[in-house]
Amino acid sequence: MAELTQSPTPAPDATTESPDGGRRRVIAMTIWGVAFVVAWLAIGLPTDPAYAFLWIWAGTVAWNSARPWRSHLQFARDWIPVVLLLAAYNLSRGFADNGATPHAMELIVADRFLTGWLTGGEVPTIWLQERLYDASEVRWWDVLVSWIYFSHFVATFAAAAVLWMRNRRRWIAYMSRWGFLCAAGLVTYFAYPAAPPWWAAQNGLLTEVARISTRGWKEIGMHGAGNLLNAGQIASNPVAAMPSLHTAFALFVVLFFMRSVRKRWWPLMLAYPLAMTFTLMYSGEHYLIDVLVGWAYVGMTFLVVGLAERWWAARRARRAGEPAAAAGAPPADDDTAADTTDRVAGDRDAVPAERR
Repeated sequence: MAELTQSPTPAPDATTESPDGGRRRVIAMTIWGVAFVVAWLAIGLPTDPAYAFLWIWAGTVAWNSARPWRSHLQFARDWIPVVLLLAAYNLSRGFADNGATPHAMELIVADRFLTGWLTGGEVPTIWLQERLYDASEVRWWDVLVSWIYFSHFVATFAAAAVLWMRNRRRWIAYMSRWGFLCAAGLVTYFAYPAAPPWWAAQNGLLTEVARISTRGWKEIGMHGAGNLLNAGQIASNPVAAMPSLHTAFALFVVLFFMRSVRKRWWPLMLAYPLAMTFTLMYSGEHYLIDVLVGWAYVGMTFLVVGLAERWWAARRARRAGEPAAAAGAPPADDDTAADTTDRVAGDRDAVPAERR
């Protein structure tokens, strides 16, 4: 909900559209949408962090087209460090194997132990592809799988952009958790380089596994949609499979917003990380054990960052209370009170209160 602010100028009449809404926003978003589709079909979907940032930034400019440019430049100032960190993260992943032989057989054994009772001793990827994959025909679920796989590259970015526009404090909380999750995953890639099912099949550890995460787009005439993603897969580090940050990001976004929505929507929200899990195993990108470890990393992220935030808040409160106590006055933390007021107001504007 937009907040009303006092202004020395007369209020607009009933026929005047609000600065942030109406025809101007519709036109700007239409232009942005058409440009996005053209670039998507010609170049490919935005899977690179810098490229995705440019499109999201352009989207926020279009949505808030009536705002002054200094507001839009503030977005760039806040986000450029994030984009640089993500770019460094992507580059450093390529060096994670460090020439070492990746772990593969342990993951195969783990998946057979976890699911062998259902799959007849096969890993889930082979079991799913034997029943659902047809090399001569692209099925409707292959198209859906390609879209779900692509969502990994934009869902966390898009959610962060919405938070940045509506509630800066929640944006900071979101980005601190996201950054911690990325860092934890990267450390694990260096400490435990692990290969996905398609790599194991190429190296004789499994029977044939097809890497099919992008094949669905060609079926609906979007031959260029996966150009950037296919190029990225070729250049990416094949031994950065443990943990699965694809499914970790999906669960992270859902858990961050879950308490802000009605409980009746929780099953629908949780369907997203489950769909991502199916996508990753079916397309040959990850084992089930990768997914489970990724989920565990999400839980660790919320726990560690939450504890760190509470410690920092308590430390600030103690430091703010010491001068007041020394002066003989009741401790007062105006900054903390203001922060609390702003947070309540921001949360009210950003997301609805939980309804039971």
